[in-house]
Amino acid sequence: MTQLTEPPAVFAHGAHTVAATAVAAARRRAQVRELGPLARAIAAEPVPHPISPVVLVGTVRALECLMVAMIGAAIYSLYVYPQNGFDERYVYADIAVSLSALVAFQAFEIYSTTAFRTHVHQLGRLAAAWTIVFLVALALAFFIKFESSMSRSWAASWYLVGLAALLADRLVLTALVRRWARQGRLVRRVVIVGGGREGEALVRALHAEADSDLRICGVFDDRGNDRSPEVVAGAPKLGTVDDLVEFTRLTRVDLILVSLPLTAEERVLAMVRKLWVLPVDVRLAAHMNRLRFRPRAYSYIGNVPVLDIFDKPLADWNLVLKSVFDRIVGALALVALAPVLAAVAVAVKLDSRGPVLFRQRRYGFNNELVEVFKFRSMYVDKADATAARLVTKDDPRVTRVGRFIRKTSLDELPQLFNVVFTGNLSLVGPRPHALQAKAEHRLYEEAVDGYFARHRVKPGITGWAQINGWRGETDTQEKIQRRVEHDLYYIENWSLLFDIYILIRTPFALLKSENAY
Repeated sequence: MTQLTEPPAVFAHGAHTVAATAVAAARRRAQVRELGPLARAIAAEPVPHPISPVVLVGTVRALECLMVAMIGAAIYSLYVYPQNGFDERYVYADIAVSLSALVAFQAFEIYSTTAFRTHVHQLGRLAAAWTIVFLVALALAFFIKFESSMSRSWAASWYLVGLAALLADRLVLTALVRRWARQGRLVRRVVIVGGGREGEALVRALHAEADSDLRICGVFDDRGNDRSPEVVAGAPKLGTVDDLVEFTRLTRVDLILVSLPLTAEERVLAMVRKLWVLPVDVRLAAHMNRLRFRPRAYSYIGNVPVLDIFDKPLADWNLVLKSVFDRIVGALALVALAPVLAAVAVAVKLDSRGPVLFRQRRYGFNNELVEVFKFRSMYVDKADATAARLVTKDDPRVTRVGRFIRKTSLDELPQLFNVVFTGNLSLVGPRPHALQAKAEHRLYEEAVDGYFARHRVKPGITGWAQINGWRGETDTQEKIQRRVEHDLYYIENWSLLFDIYILIRTPFALLKSENAY
């Protein structure tokens, strides 16, 4: 028995015949979940792209601090500098007041999506905080004897113009936040795992939260209707936990709350083994557990204590950071490698008839099907779009130029278009595999238990597995197993520096091409 870096995973051994492969493929098709009518209807509802409250609040903080500083600097440039020249003390005062305003607004609790929605809650507090900052600043200026030489018109104008700008900013912000809330972009879509008494108590507790940003999509439970009713405190039962995995791949789910007691250890573990492959926050609700831990062991959703089981690998600022990094570095790479791309394109076109680029559907983030670009490396009449058959050494389907560009991974360069323009690939991440890719005549997901956990982040052009030698042909189960282990390690240990390290190592890893055909 072999384990991955997550919950236990068992890898079956032994070669399969062609007939056995056909049976396995038929079994896999039969296992595709057919959701119930209500679950299908909810999954089919249009769901807008979400806005992270953490990113929204952080952006507002930065913009307001910058706006206050720029107003102070602009008034100084217009009224003080032409008459008195440059005085560095105004620069220090500008920075100090701007940062103090940021701290004061945070202390007055007006940096939250709840505050952004209401005029009454934020405008009065904002005016009070801004006034206090200026009164404290004037008092400090008096004690350090800057007040006598400071322009009073500058201070008064900054206070009044700054206050007006902040109030106008918050009025616009409130209109935007209310609009986004109506569109569902600031709503967290939640599903409950486990009905019965615990599930009903959890649903009622979440409904009781004032100004909640949660939308309960439904309940999933493996138990029958005698122990888990079809409607749990107004939330419909949509299916089993296996149905939940399929439901989450069809629609956006932000949070899974497991409402089982800690004493149901086997049921909790069984559900965790099924849910860990999803790119979703998974929490165990502790509102009805008699066993209590230290307060720091809990996080809270409103007033409901929960235990963190799994976190979405990339969220909030980390997701923004990685996306910006991909687009900027990817665009620079496209410009720098343009001569190489052009040369390879000409070589492919001259070597054999057919298009220069080859499009292939592969599994992407959360098992979504994405179309990736590659330079064509096979004869056009022998192309294998689903990769049903592995490319081997001296494969007659591969062209002369194709052998070179596959060995050097130059055939992957057009995937920079995916990174920069479509955004369905990242520079670094688990490599996207073709739909029918196999190891020892078995589809990858059949050869490796928990294989789809590698799809909790966007796939990448290069990755941790590739620079550690696990690239190219996957003719054995061990090769795909080791690749998945490295992919999971990358997901659990991601950082921007890790991405940069992998990118730097990639050209050197390409020199070792013994497994690439």
